[in-house]
Amino acid sequence: MKKQLFLLISALMIIGLVAACSPAEPAAPAAEEAPAQEEAAPAEEAAAPAGEDVTIVTIVKIAGINWFNRMEEGVVAWGEENGVNATLVGPAEADAAQQIPIIEDLIAQGVDAICVVPMDPTQLDPVLKKAMDAGIVVVTHEAASQQSMDYDIEAFDNYAFGAGLMDRLAAEMGEEGEYAVFVGSLGSETHNQWVDGGIAQQEEAYPNMTLVGDKNETFDDAEIAYQKAKEVLAAYPNIKGFQGSASTDVAGIGRAIEEAGLQDEVAVVGTSLPSIAGDLLYSGAIDAVGFWDPAVAGAACNQMALMKINGEDVAVGSDLGIDGYNALIGEGNVLYGDAAVYVDDTNADQYPF
Repeated sequence: MKKQLFLLISALMIIGLVAACSPAEPAAPAAEEAPAQEEAAPAEEAAAPAGEDVTIVTIVKIAGINWFNRMEEGVVAWGEENGVNATLVGPAEADAAQQIPIIEDLIAQGVDAICVVPMDPTQLDPVLKKAMDAGIVVVTHEAASQQSMDYDIEAFDNYAFGAGLMDRLAAEMGEEGEYAVFVGSLGSETHNQWVDGGIAQQEEAYPNMTLVGDKNETFDDAEIAYQKAKEVLAAYPNIKGFQGSASTDVAGIGRAIEEAGLQDEVAVVGTSLPSIAGDLLYSGAIDAVGFWDPAVAGAACNQMALMKINGEDVAVGSDLGIDGYNALIGEGNVLYGDAAVYVDDTNADQYPF
C-alpha cells in the first residue's frame, strides 16, 4: 500500500514538473483587448472642447446702438470661424440693473462662458461671482477693477488713451480756454479713466486750459448728450472744447455745436466710431474721434474665454492671434492690447464702421 502511494505521489510530481517547464500558452488573444482601446477613442474625442458644443455669450451695456452692433458682428464672425456658438445680447437701456437678470438667466442655462461689458462693475460683481461659482468662465471688457472675473481685456491702457484724446483736443483749442467732459455713466470705469487721464494730461501739459463743471452723465444716449451740451453752452458761453466718452457723446455734442453755428469756435473730441460721428465729422462740428474696433475687441474677449475653457493660460506676452492683441501687456489677470485708433475727416473713410 505504501509502495503504491509512493508511486502515485512520484507520478504527480513528475507531471507537475513537466507542466512547469512547458512553454507558456500565448496570452489571451490581443483581439479581445483591441475593442477596449477602440471604445476609449471616442471618450478622448468627447473630452476635447467640441466647437458647436461650446456656448459663449457676450453681454453688452445696451443693445441696438452702432458700437455694440459692430461688436456683435465681430463676435458672430469669430464664432463661425472657430466653430463656437457665440452670441451677443444686451438690455434695452444702459442700466447695470438690467444686465443682472440677463446674466442670471445665462447661469441657469449653464453656458460655458460669458464675456461682459459692465455698465457698472461694482453692481455686477455679485452676479459674476455667482457665475464663476457655477463653473462659468467670466471675461470682462472695459472693467479693469472688476473683482469677480477670470480675465479682463482692454484694447489699450485707458489713462494713456484719455491723454491722447486730450492732446488732440488741446491742439484744436490752441492749448487754451475752457472745456467740459462727458461720460456715459458715472459708474462706467473706462469712461472715467479716459476722462481722468485727459484731465491729468491737461493739468500737466496745458496749464492755460480750464475744466468747467462736473462730469456730465449721458447714459450712452445721444439725445441726452445733445441736451447736456446745450446746457453747457448756455452756462459757459466762452467754452472752447468738449471731450466725450460714450460712443454717442460726440454725436449729441456735435449736433448742439452745429445748431449753434460754433463749428469753428468750439472743438469736439471723444471716443466714438466714424459711423456714429457721421457727417458731423466732415462738417467740422466734430474734430476727431478715438476708438478701438469693437468687433475686434469682441473677438478678443471670446478668444480669451475659449482659451480658458481649453485650459490654456493667458498672461503678459500672450498672443491671441487677433490684430492689436498680439503681445498683451498688463498685470495679473488684467491685460491690455495695443489697438487704439485716432481719426478725423482726413482718414475716417479708412474705417467704414
